[in-house]
Amino acid sequence: MRDGLSRGFSRRSRRPFLGLATGETPLALYKEVTGLHREEGLDFSNVTTFNLDEYLGLGPEHPASYHFFMHEHLFRHINVPSSRIHIPDGLAKNVPAFCVGYEKAILDAGGIDLQVLGIGTDGPSALMNPVPHWLRGLASRR
Repeated sequence: MRDGLSRGFSRRSRRPFLGLATGETPLALYKEVTGLHREEGLDFSNVTTFNLDEYLGLGPEHPASYHFFMHEHLFRHINVPSSRIHIPDGLAKNVPAFCVGYEKAILDAGGIDLQVLGIGTDGPSALMNPVPHWLRGLASRR
């Protein structure tokens, strides 16, 4: 796995865009990636990340937030610039507008090159929750 990750990042002709998830499933990957950075100098300075989700009502400093989780398990261990880290705002005042803007930022960046997903202990992959009515039309706006 290390050789493939290292070659994949070092041979990129453009800046990679990663979609990231939280939870137990990606922890082994994040540990491997931080080891590659620390031990072999894998460079993340050109990487841009977009996280899947955040808990509504939690700020980035809250220990249960995904923002906190990602910094604890990945971002503080690698050299991805903070300006290239995108995590949904759990304190957004206008959630539908924020979501439209977040999706636009992903599209404007050129999309996601690699999406990390998780599989929950009870079987759901990624976000298998009912879609709120105000999000249903977003996919058709492309």
